[in-house]
Amino acid sequence: MPRNRLPLAVALALLAAPALAACGTSSAASDAKVVTVYSADGLKGENGDGWYDKVFADFTKQTGIKVKYVEGGSGEMVQRAVREKSNPQADVLVTLPPFIQEADSKGMLQKYEPKDSVQVSGADKATDGTWTAVVNNYFGFVYNKKELKQAPRTWDELLDSKYKNKLQYSTPGVAGDGTAVLIKAIHDFGGKEAALAYLKKLQANNVGPSASTGKLAPKVDKGELLVANGDVQMNYAQSKTMPGLGIWFPAGKDGKPTTFALPYAAGLVTKAPHSANGRKLLDFMLARKQQQEVSEIGGGFAARQDVKATDANATALTGLMNGVDFFEPDWNEIDKNLTSYVEDWKSATGS
Repeated sequence: MPRNRLPLAVALALLAAPALAACGTSSAASDAKVVTVYSADGLKGENGDGWYDKVFADFTKQTGIKVKYVEGGSGEMVQRAVREKSNPQADVLVTLPPFIQEADSKGMLQKYEPKDSVQVSGADKATDGTWTAVVNNYFGFVYNKKELKQAPRTWDELLDSKYKNKLQYSTPGVAGDGTAVLIKAIHDFGGKEAALAYLKKLQANNVGPSASTGKLAPKVDKGELLVANGDVQMNYAQSKTMPGLGIWFPAGKDGKPTTFALPYAAGLVTKAPHSANGRKLLDFMLARKQQQEVSEIGGGFAARQDVKATDANATALTGLMNGVDFFEPDWNEIDKNLTSYVEDWKSATGS
């Protein structure tokens, strides 16, 4: 399930004509049987077999509303929506933390609490009702199981010369999973300065920046890279067709592997051209049937606490997370300071 399968420019070109027409002020435009989704990549299958593919097809079949879909990096999608603020093109925005908080703080999301959102944990939705998780997920790394007999255990192992030009992580501030690398390093090393000092050392082995996390997993599977960053949902789904992929979590100071939640969070765009259709889609994504399909089809974790999946994927995912400690980032603090964190990272790594 590689991310950025369809280049953004192409996707937007396909979207432009109908989307611009939909932004008119006529009642015909506002009543059009269409809903436009801007989303971080990861939930749509390369072969039309992802969670989005099933959800969107079922939604259209049930409502007659066609879903127009544009995807890109987590930060990229928010930036696109911000540029279009005076003439919104999207109805629903789906992205990862801290970018969903950024969208909220910039007034990009209107208050709407989808039906059944009461079943979503308070940590996975906005207190002001502007966004809610639709698929839960966790940060992680991948490694090549063919080339490495076992996964690395610690951050320090990645400084070994055998990883030179065989390691890559996506760009903080652009990709959600890339930003997660910085967040986890700050947590595991006990502060920003120590984390940046480590990432400066790691730069000797790093291939270089990547706007797309999803493009890294195929490189790991082929052996072009030995290690890259990712997330559990996307990488687990990819592993179905990429047998070389293994998922692992760097250990913290106490030697225990750690991770944190990176949910796909969705909100209704302010002044969305098809707000009513956007509300219907948000309701649909949180409905019990669609949530039960999150693990079975998407390889992720249901956002609803009352949905307990028992399919084979759910069992495997539970096993994968056994023994991993969880911490909860202060997303509001990260949103407030993200720009300075990214600038400090650029300075430290020379990126």
